[in-house]
Amino acid sequence: MARDGDTQQPTREFPEYPTSESRPDRADAPPEPGPGARPSAGGAARGLLWVLGAAALAVVVLLGVQATGLLPDFRNPFAKEQTDRSQPPLLKSIRDLSRYVAAEGNFQVVVDVQKDRRNVPDFLLNERTLFVGAGRVEAYVDFAKIADGAVVASDDGKSVEIKLPAPQLGETDLDMDKSYVFAEERGLINRLNDLVAGDPNRQQQVYKLAEDRITAAARDSGLAARAQENTRKMLEGLLRSLGYQQVTVTYTAP
Repeated sequence: MARDGDTQQPTREFPEYPTSESRPDRADAPPEPGPGARPSAGGAARGLLWVLGAAALAVVVLLGVQATGLLPDFRNPFAKEQTDRSQPPLLKSIRDLSRYVAAEGNFQVVVDVQKDRRNVPDFLLNERTLFVGAGRVEAYVDFAKIADGAVVASDDGKSVEIKLPAPQLGETDLDMDKSYVFAEERGLINRLNDLVAGDPNRQQQVYKLAEDRITAAARDSGLAARAQENTRKMLEGLLRSLGYQQVTVTYTAP
């Protein structure tokens, strides 16, 4: 309790309350950080959220403008590009075809070729390729080889006899889209040789062997006989539609 009635002094029970006159700043202002103080974690997080939000808003605005066609399409500066420097096709020759393809056979062959040296371990010197080849062979009759007098019709116009050349087998067409190397083994020396002087035509021998196997299989498959029968049926139906009642088709020896 104060002793002097005109003057009030703070006591331990009632300490002095700071007023606006006694403090340099307002009561509601936060204290200023010192020179070495770090910003609070909450403030840094709010700043980061503001930056991310602004970036997302900018992307949305750019995409919207791009959709309207006002800006060109964005391109990846590191996108993969392919350059085609191939030369234009060159016409080598043109020929007229007068063959009737009467049958076609589709074949598949497995070629297993190995090249090694005696008394040399396979891990040093060895070449083995397992190749699955798929190809087709056509059987055709060449109408350009029909000789004069090959078509003989009767006087009454009711029968006709036709002599045709024997069917032939075309070249084997190896389908590279369906052919593939199933497995390949190469020795250490072979691999080093590929690095020094690789052979780009190394697989040609395997392709040629597959074509030869398919050609032999087509020759033994009865494809030529099927072509004979199909050609005979085709000519019979064609000539009978022209009024001939009897049609005889024979084949000359190949």
